[in-house]
Amino acid sequence: MKIAVIGGTGLIGSQVVRILNARGHEAVPHSPSTGLDLLSGQGLPEALKGADVVVNLTNSPTFDDASPAFFQTTMDNLLTAANAAGVGHVVILSIVGADQVPDLVYYRAKVLQENILKAGPVPYSIVRATQFFEFIDAVLSWTADENTVRLPATRVQPMAAADVAEAVASVVVGAPLRGTRNVAGPEVFALDELGRITLAAHGDHRTVITDNSAGMFAAASGDVLIAKDDAVIAKTTYQEWLAR
Repeated sequence: MKIAVIGGTGLIGSQVVRILNARGHEAVPHSPSTGLDLLSGQGLPEALKGADVVVNLTNSPTFDDASPAFFQTTMDNLLTAANAAGVGHVVILSIVGADQVPDLVYYRAKVLQENILKAGPVPYSIVRATQFFEFIDAVLSWTADENTVRLPATRVQPMAAADVAEAVASVVVGAPLRGTRNVAGPEVFALDELGRITLAAHGDHRTVITDNSAGMFAAASGDVLIAKDDAVIAKTTYQEWLAR
């Protein structure tokens, strides 16, 4: 099977390419560094030529009001080119609970991306994942100073990027879901608790202050970011990931 992996040089994409090629498929990474510009469409016909499946793992460069336009343009370009190239399956990566956090423009943008795909001309699959372990340090940095880190008690169910890549790869080689598969980590944390665990693991002596108005995830309430019963649960725990 020939697979075009758009965003194939990034955190998830590079691992998806490696997994698929190790399993005997022909997975080809595409990104600006390989000459593909998804915003203009430059390089798309060449990238999709002969592809059975295209995986879109690109991300908006910002989380602000520009993100909906990014996903609108890039998905329109991708679906037009995929349909013209005879691609039989388009896969995207989205976020568990994206439709439950309307106050976050980036989450609304991801829902827009999903809806464009659903309404498009090519059979599709959506993989929705929870937050990545790899991004926890960045989340802490958003509301940190020299002495404290302010975090809400938002409930999260994070997972390792390697497990996300495995989930995406398994969907890529299957029949189009014409729907959504949710994947999540094996543990649920309050984000402030996760911050304390992370700082302790790094030997960082700053204090975590619970502040339910702090940072982007303050907009998510209750269990909206927690996977439902139909989710595929990954195996890697946060402590196992930290130990690596």
